[in-house]
Amino acid sequence: MPHRHAHVLRRIRARSAPGDVVTRQGGWAARRGRTTSVVLILLGAAVALIGSTQTWLVASVEGTDIPATGSEALALLQPLALAGLALTLALALVGKALRFVFSALAVVIGGALTALITPIAADPPVSAIARVVTEHTGIAGVESVGEITSAIDATAWPIVALIASLVVAVGGALALVTGPAWRKGTSRYDAPSTSTSAGEGPLDAVDSWDRLTRGGDPTD
Repeated sequence: MPHRHAHVLRRIRARSAPGDVVTRQGGWAARRGRTTSVVLILLGAAVALIGSTQTWLVASVEGTDIPATGSEALALLQPLALAGLALTLALALVGKALRFVFSALAVVIGGALTALITPIAADPPVSAIARVVTEHTGIAGVESVGEITSAIDATAWPIVALIASLVVAVGGALALVTGPAWRKGTSRYDAPSTSTSAGEGPLDAVDSWDRLTRGGDPTD
């Protein structure tokens, strides 16, 4: 019996060792790449979405202050932020091919938001407050609104949203770089394959337990 136990232990160690080597070789990209990328995109998109409801600009028109929210100053802010949020779920579920597509989309969304927000954060144009001024005064046209607007003051939210958009772009870029090394889901959620059949490939704890529940011997 002791000889039988020692033989079983040697076989288990022989099967588990290759998996340990793969884990070490996978490095940070395999272990943390997916989580870090998704969290960055989620955080950036969420902050941008919150910013769309906050006051970005205050226009002084004939002694009256007229505020403009993020979505009023930049119409595409809310749709792009929502698209970024949707991408986080997709990245967590899709395979390698679609992972590349969605990662690239995250970079595009982050870059588009950055390009659109930068002019507003640097020097707010009249076009950013034209719509809300028209709603309050009835005067339409960017030139006409500019003539009656004495000042446009920006709050901190355009800067916050700009940083958030950069975070989205960085998260997408990180997903592009680390995506090929991301780990797949455990075999519990995958269709049976020959890689976990008897005598082929390393078995992890989940594989061993699944085989045991099916009546097999995980040591074979």
